[in-house]
Amino acid sequence: MSEHETEQVLAAEQDERRRIALFLHDGPVQSLAGVALMLDASLDLIERGNLDEARSIIDRALIRTRSTVGELRDLSFNLEPVVLRDHGFAAALDALGESRAREHGIDLSFDVAAVDALGEREQAALYQIAREALEEAIRRGPPSRFEISATADAESLHLVVRDDAPSERRRRALEVLGERARTLGATLTLENEDAGTKMMLELPLR
Repeated sequence: MSEHETEQVLAAEQDERRRIALFLHDGPVQSLAGVALMLDASLDLIERGNLDEARSIIDRALIRTRSTVGELRDLSFNLEPVVLRDHGFAAALDALGESRAREHGIDLSFDVAAVDALGEREQAALYQIAREALEEAIRRGPPSRFEISATADAESLHLVVRDDAPSERRRRALEVLGERARTLGATLTLENEDAGTKMMLELPLR
């Protein structure tokens, strides 16, 4: 990897850390701070004998806490899904796609058994590429169709991602995907199709 490519990868990783930090600060941290204030108020009400009002505030605090736990669980899954480690790439994509397809009405198709033969590092990187490609398609569309297929020969693994969302893509999103591919020594190309886009990744097999 060249010095320029290394700098791009480091910049992408820094951007990702910044996004996570902002999400944590503006989301779960603020939410839990609010829960703490609600519990303080509840204790004060209990001490003064206002049990019904205290119970109402505690109920709201529980609802907010459960919501925050869900946000943190989603973040943990996106960073490194347990199902990827325990059951492989195909199962991890299915788990990711299930929630996103239901939320946005997307017809998903995954034929990626070939990826399960790769090592843990390669699978984790390809999962992040697939996740970011799906999220980018949702930002552009959302699409009605999203497909990922993987094939392998003696020399390379070929991953193809297709969607029918509008073809405009943000340059920075493509740079991040390309940088992730380069960390694996892979190449990534993009084609605009009549209805949507086609992204192709070629990963040499060592």
